[in-house]
Amino acid sequence: MSLKTELSERSAFVYMVECCDGSLYTGWTTDAEQRVRTHNSGKGAKYTRSRLPVILVYLEKADEKKAAMKREAAIKKLTPSQKRRLIGSDGNLVKRIER
Repeated sequence: MSLKTELSERSAFVYMVECCDGSLYTGWTTDAEQRVRTHNSGKGAKYTRSRLPVILVYLEKADEKKAAMKREAAIKKLTPSQKRRLIGSDGNLVKRIER
């Protein structure tokens, strides 16, 4: 299965966006591209509304919504440096897309 097919399936994803101030926001979604557009339109999370634009820096596929929500909670507990290491990891689908 290609990465594009994998991302277009209605799976759940955990994502991180980097805000214009360098801060990171973590969430979950079933459509990462649409979610980033929603954030950048000012209709996303309250946190990102005053920190636009945002860019997608991390994407991880989850088996289901519940798993994505649990992973989101775990990532939110990480320190900023741990989040940056996660962004640089091989498990980051954004890195695979850019290749």
